[in-house]
Amino acid sequence: MGVPGTAIADATSAAVPALSEALPQQVVTTPAADELIERLRAKHGPLMFHQSGGCCDGSSPMCYPLGDFLVGDSDVLLATIRDVPFYMSRSQFEYWKHTQLILEVVPGRGGMFSLDGPEGLRFLIRSRVFTDAEIATLRAAGRI
Repeated sequence: MGVPGTAIADATSAAVPALSEALPQQVVTTPAADELIERLRAKHGPLMFHQSGGCCDGSSPMCYPLGDFLVGDSDVLLATIRDVPFYMSRSQFEYWKHTQLILEVVPGRGGMFSLDGPEGLRFLIRSRVFTDAEIATLRAAGRI
């Protein structure tokens, strides 16, 4: 017979999908964004994103070497994309929490301190509003 209690735990975990699988992704990337992330990682090592300004589609998150931008209690970790943490200021998150952020790349210069600046490309945020069911799932998980 096995360890007492494991059969119940195994049956429960088999019947319920893992929370991370059921949660809608709060940040997704386009193939062009994935490509630029990999190019910047090859040049600069581990990376991080921080979105601290902008209120709507067209905002540009900053891309830094991991640890070059200090995050704290006033920041929310929205996602880890391609092993890169994506943070947003808590006050801005209040405006964006009902949307999925889509990280893409467009021609142009990024922010002065953002690693994408010299590449002739910049990261850009587009968004879509979560469905009512997705919002309910995120609320139940304590993500919004």
